[in-house]
Order: sequence, then C-alpha cells, then structure tokens
Amino acid sequence: MLSERRLEVLRAIVQDYVGTEEPVGSKALTERHKLGVSPATVRNDMAVLEDEGFIAQPHTSAGRIPTDKGYRLFVDKLAGVKPLSSPERRAIQNFLDGAVDLDDVVGRTVRLLAQLTRQVAIVQYPSLTRSTVRHVELLSLAPARLMLVLITDTGRVEQRMIDCPAPFGETSLADLRARLNSRVVGRRFADVPQLVQDLPESFESEDRGTVSTVLSTLLETLVEETEERLMIGGTSNLTRFGHDFPVMIRPVLEALEEQVVLLKLLGEAKDSGMTVRIGHENAHEGLNSTSVVAVGYGSGDEAVAKLGVVGPTRMDYPGTMGAVRAVARYVGQILAES
Repeated sequence: MLSERRLEVLRAIVQDYVGTEEPVGSKALTERHKLGVSPATVRNDMAVLEDEGFIAQPHTSAGRIPTDKGYRLFVDKLAGVKPLSSPERRAIQNFLDGAVDLDDVVGRTVRLLAQLTRQVAIVQYPSLTRSTVRHVELLSLAPARLMLVLITDTGRVEQRMIDCPAPFGETSLADLRARLNSRVVGRRFADVPQLVQDLPESFESEDRGTVSTVLSTLLETLVEETEERLMIGGTSNLTRFGHDFPVMIRPVLEALEEQVVLLKLLGEAKDSGMTVRIGHENAHEGLNSTSVVAVGYGSGDEAVAKLGVVGPTRMDYPGTMGAVRAVARYVGQILAES
C-alpha cells in the first residue's frame, strides 16, 4: 500500500503530465504543488512509485510519466468525477432537446461527446432486445397490402410492408390494431410471442391468414439484429495526439473502423456505473495505447445501450468521466420523454 503522501505525488504527476504533455520532474512538482516536503523527499517518493510500476522514465528524460498501472490507481482512488458547469449542462440540454427523432438524438450525442471531450465518441443505438412496445400501427396501402409500424419506448421506429393472402377490410384492420395494442403495449419484446400466439383464433376464418401474416412480420421485426448499430464521430480528434501513440496512430484508426471491436468495447461497460479501460486492459491490440470511458444509458433504470469515448491514455479522466456521465443522463431523459 502506498502512503498518502506518495498517492499525492502520483496524483500531481498525472495532473501535470495530462496538462503539460511533458515528463514531470521532482523540482517542477515541488514548485507547482504544495506537497509539504523537499525535492529530495519527492525524488525518493518517485523512485518508490517507479519501482512499484506506477510511473516510468521515457527515454533519457529526467522526468517521469504515469504508466497504465498509475492511471488505473489514479482513476480508482484519486480521481473524482468532475461535475459539469451550469452553462455546460444547459448547452447539452439545449443541443439534445432539438433532436427530432432517434437518429437525430444519436447523431447529436456523438457530435456533442466528441466536442466536449475532444476524443472519439461512440454511441450505440438502443437495443431492441431491451426495449418495450410503445405502439403498433397498421396502415392499409391496398386491399391486400399493409404497412406495419413498430414504435419502441426508446423512440425507435421500424417499418415493414406486408402482402396479405387475401383482401383485408378497414373494419378488420381497426379491430386487429386495437386487439394487438391492448396485448403488447408496454410489454417487453421477449414477452410478445406468447401474448399474441392465440390472436388469429379470435378472428373470422377468412381473416386468420392475414392476421397470422401480420403477427409473423411483427415477430420477425422484434428479433432482427437491428440493435447491432452504432455511430462514431470525432476520429479526427486523434490527430491532435500523435505523440501519445508510441508506434503509430494507424492501428488505433484500424481498430475504430471495426464495428465488432467497438461493440465489444461498449459491451464490456456495465449497464449502470462508469467503466474505464486503460491501455493494455483493452483486449484489442490496436487499442493498447488508448483508454475507453463508457456508461450505459436508458429511459428508465435499465440501460438500453451504451455510449462512451476513446482517447489516449494521457486524458483528463475526471473531466471525460463527467462529460460522458452527463450526456448519458440527458439522452436517457430525452428517451423517457419522447
């Protein structure tokens, strides 16, 4: 266990290195921070921190920089989540409140996160498997052709065309629409098949074929893998951090182009609470020089998707964590009100 003083030295090293981008020496630490001890004592503390693997000496520089292990201790023990200012919170709310549909919400969230954190922002679309049904609309396009519109509690809208085996009248359509909604509105997707399985039997024999076709289309819509969608923005922000990537930036960019990698990154985040993966904690080799800050968001207590940012390990963790958490909360509120 490190003493309180050595923890304070580590905190100061992380803060200075993140702020200046320069390796930190003992003289600079004692000048910039009220550590209450001599430079010689600080040098001794830094030697212990280096022996323990929390800081390292890059090349021949006299200064030290945090390692992945040092950043991990900083995030776990020393860094609080920095709250956003009132103007920042108002700006987030005003920007997101202008969204007109779910695609717009996700697009605005990506741009906002990238601007606030100056990192790469990733936002996953709400998962259908975790959603509930808000409304099912059925529209007649021709005597034997319908449109099914599924609206979820997260504001997601799915549309399907249905070719019916026989003409279906407006009265029967209105009846099916009413009965269907009475059974499925507010229910989880996983519960819907059982709730509607006996519905065709309650219709006249000539309408049962169409009712069964409509239900088949609805159930197919519920189980399609459409939740495997995400949006990414702010990749150009990485060009500001060229010196933070020891080999080259290309492996990072290649990893960010792989949707499977990004979905796995977000999938590792807890549904509630902040998840921070630092450097080599990221399983994908191309992201070993980056950190990922992610959190779940949703319209209720349960997360329906994840959002987060990717940036160099030398990042402002308290500020980034605060921005990611605040944006997730506002997105959740918008989904709840939509």
